[in-house]
Amino acid sequence: MTESAPPPPDRLAEAHEAVSALRAEIARAVVGQDEVVTQVLAAFLAGGHVLLEGVPGLGKTLIVLALSRAFGGRFARVQFTPDLMPSDVTGHAILDVKTGEMSIRRGPAFTHLLLADEINRAPAKTQAALLEVMGEQQISIEGTSFPLEGPFMTLATQNPLEHEGTYPLPEAQLDRFLLKVLIDYPAGVEEEIEVLRRVTAGQTGDRLDVAAVREVASPESVRALQDFTASLTVDERIHDYAVRLVRRSRERGDFRFGAGPRGAIALVRTARSFALLEGRDHVLPDDVKRAVLPALRHRVQPAPELAMEGHSSDALLRGLVDEVVVPRA
Repeated sequence: MTESAPPPPDRLAEAHEAVSALRAEIARAVVGQDEVVTQVLAAFLAGGHVLLEGVPGLGKTLIVLALSRAFGGRFARVQFTPDLMPSDVTGHAILDVKTGEMSIRRGPAFTHLLLADEINRAPAKTQAALLEVMGEQQISIEGTSFPLEGPFMTLATQNPLEHEGTYPLPEAQLDRFLLKVLIDYPAGVEEEIEVLRRVTAGQTGDRLDVAAVREVASPESVRALQDFTASLTVDERIHDYAVRLVRRSRERGDFRFGAGPRGAIALVRTARSFALLEGRDHVLPDDVKRAVLPALRHRVQPAPELAMEGHSSDALLRGLVDEVVVPRA
């Protein structure tokens, strides 16, 4: 029993070509970080949001800029600070003293791609305002709701090294992010040299150069791609596998708490995106396994005694994947 019939081969080929073109254009601006770009694209195709964790200067903003340019989308960046107010993100109403009427000044959240830089530096009230936008896909100002034009994705960043003056996201709010993606230093010397070449070749300052990125899609075609991704075939055994993975995270004694139903939903949505990125019309167990770390690492937490010994969520999740029986054809 399957969720839906496979899409026609011509539609699959067309969709795969479109997502491959998006990935190729991002690569024109971003050196390396292939798995990070793939995971961000997977969340984008699934209509989800990403929490991107890494030290400054690794290309987080560049990835978002390149993606927005590749599909002709709008991009906005908000630097989260302790004094940032919810209205600084969503917008606010202004009284026109001449006419006595209220007008709406739209905030940076009225965009396609929103980069929320260092989200954990803003107080809980501002964090909650952004998370409401992410969940509802609309913004309410003075009692009026304004739907956001899709596609809409938030990429929120946080620095894993600096915790002074931060407001960590509560677990219930972390659950709103489809994926938590870790971005690390360049993999090798040649990759880091290429980054240096691109940034310093014939330019001054720290401006991020995405001029080489071409527009190969449109917001409308991206929405169609998202709909197509949601239509890919998911066998009932895949559903069973995803549920058994998250349930096992709740049963194991080495987690302080495990993943809830949103975890299984995130696994399947992300696995469908991975399938399309590989040119398939159906999800394989390997797609689910590939999704486990980015989809679940922010939904589980090691038991205190294991955390003190240095055991990470990723390491425990790898052990969990080894325990759960993989469905066979």
